[in-house]
Amino acid sequence: MKRFFIEFKEILLISLRAIRANKLRSVLTTLGIIIGIVAVTTMSTAIVGLREAFMSSISSFGSDVLYVDKFPWFAMNDWRLYRNRKDITYEQYEKLRTALKNYEAMAPTKRTFGASVKRKNRTVESAMIIGTTQEYARTSQIILEEGRFMNEWEAKAGRRVCIIGKDIQNELFPDISPIGREIRINNIPFKVIGIIEKQGSGFLGAFSLDGQVIIPFKAFETAVGEARNRMRIDIKIGNIDRLEEAKEEIIAAMRVIRKVPPGKPEDFAINQQEAFKQMYDQTVGVVAIAGIVITALSLFVGAIGIMNIMFVSVTERTKEIGIRKAIGAKTWSILFQFLTEAAVICMIGGIIGIIISYPLSLVINQFLPTSLPIHIVFISLMISALVGIISGFVPAWKASRLNPVDALRYE
Repeated sequence: MKRFFIEFKEILLISLRAIRANKLRSVLTTLGIIIGIVAVTTMSTAIVGLREAFMSSISSFGSDVLYVDKFPWFAMNDWRLYRNRKDITYEQYEKLRTALKNYEAMAPTKRTFGASVKRKNRTVESAMIIGTTQEYARTSQIILEEGRFMNEWEAKAGRRVCIIGKDIQNELFPDISPIGREIRINNIPFKVIGIIEKQGSGFLGAFSLDGQVIIPFKAFETAVGEARNRMRIDIKIGNIDRLEEAKEEIIAAMRVIRKVPPGKPEDFAINQQEAFKQMYDQTVGVVAIAGIVITALSLFVGAIGIMNIMFVSVTERTKEIGIRKAIGAKTWSILFQFLTEAAVICMIGGIIGIIISYPLSLVINQFLPTSLPIHIVFISLMISALVGIISGFVPAWKASRLNPVDALRYE
């Protein structure tokens, strides 16, 4: 074992000397690898960053929450078919609440975007108003920074109380606490009783979750209007392992409640967080395949360049190979020497590629979220080494099979 490590050290030193002796050639040889590693690393950082941002965006859609709605998510091709369905109603929510037994929380929800929220001479024109009940705090996993959520009595009575997001607080109450103070939603007064902890952007930055105002369901119908806004029912199951069983139970109950005849398809949809994940995976999968093809082409070009240079290197050093074999170098030692040289050249290209990728990912991060986990760095280096070994194998094999007598006579 000791002898092996001594030989490995010698082989590595010989490979490094050969690379150092041909600096310009080595650098030019690594260009294809550098481009390939920059491509694979940049693509990976963008995909990982987008996934992290995406998972953060859909975190408000709890993994154990089901959403009973008129429309299924991401089925806009059949929008005309679904638009003729009857709306989900508050009476159906009450019947479903009675019919189901195994759930943690259930809340009817209506929302509207672009509502006007005012306080004195300050106005927020693009607020999201949500009408719901006290159980929405559990179905949506909202965390309050200050104050409290509405209680059951306030929800049932339709009291004019509200819970506001951080953007609303910062815009309307920049210098004072909003708790106990009044805001106006479409010119109707509401008392602030709670502030939601900062949440950031909604689905892939489509809207800000900090620009929301939550009010009792019945107060929503007074302040915003009943006809224009579709209702859904949010149901927190509490146990992700029971999700499919609960879905079947909800479908059975809703078919009875909405009087759907046996054999007819449901006129409602049961949505869940998984739909977002499937849509994301399908979209990103196409992008990833395109990125892999581009990366593979870059690495293939780089591998051909390395193979070509290694053939040149073997030809130039034929006499050296003959001398090494004449003094007792084994076939595997010569093979390993040239494989190591090819792998080291590629590793240098991989390191340079990663060094270029990092600032590039910071630039891309200004437009799209990116993330560079340490495992991507290791994978990139492993790919570099693998390309070097594969592309250098044939030249190394040729070098290892040279006849020492013929090699010594080579000029």
